[in-house]
Amino acid sequence: MKTIFFIILIILFLFCGCSTKVVPPSGPSVSTPGQKVSGSQRPYRIKGKKYYPLPTAQGFEEQGIASWYGRKFHGRKTSNGETYNMYDVTAAHKTLPMNTKVLVKNLENNQEVVVRINDRGPFVKGRIIDLSYTAAKKLGVVDKGTAPVKIVALGEAVTCSRKKKVSEHFLPQPNFQAGDFFIQLGSFTVINNARQLKKKMENQGWNCLIRKYDRGDKIFYRVQVQAGHSLKAAKKLAKKFEPNGFPGVFVLAR
Repeated sequence: MKTIFFIILIILFLFCGCSTKVVPPSGPSVSTPGQKVSGSQRPYRIKGKKYYPLPTAQGFEEQGIASWYGRKFHGRKTSNGETYNMYDVTAAHKTLPMNTKVLVKNLENNQEVVVRINDRGPFVKGRIIDLSYTAAKKLGVVDKGTAPVKIVALGEAVTCSRKKKVSEHFLPQPNFQAGDFFIQLGSFTVINNARQLKKKMENQGWNCLIRKYDRGDKIFYRVQVQAGHSLKAAKKLAKKFEPNGFPGVFVLAR
């Protein structure tokens, strides 16, 4: 599967000039000389606060409150120039690149949905993502209005230009039901704390490792336990860790 993935990527880059989706720019450019930056990727200010869109969604994950927006905005323009359709499975985020595909998990009922980012927001303290009506319905958020969620970026769209023709491709995604799965037990800024937990788990017979993650402002050392090659089995194993001192565990694939 990995071989097919890389072959597709090579074909895309050989035959297309690829970049993130570009929309008409607004405001002053923050690009370096000779570099083009789309309007949706430029810093912007809302209610006195300045936001800086991320250059890539790679490795992005976040926890917070999700809300949803519906009929009042139905038919209006989104931040990337599309027309908002409350019945599409889309969402708004303050800084993720446009067209990023994001897995959203409702932490109250464990329902999941994959959405595409095509708008900016929500600009309410504590809220991290604004779902379309359909996405909110799939997660069971419509009646309550908000819910605690975890979001994980899965992949970004690219636009390819060839002979004046523009087409959009999503980077191919792996099979999220099969692969190498791990359960993250903890994340530490002090490496010795991570090493202590790793040693403890290895003494209990677990295949454990530490992955270094540089967030830009801080470096984290993530302690992860190998959980096999099935998402279903990994989730089942994660539930066994939760009542044993690891309430914040979650599954991830490599």
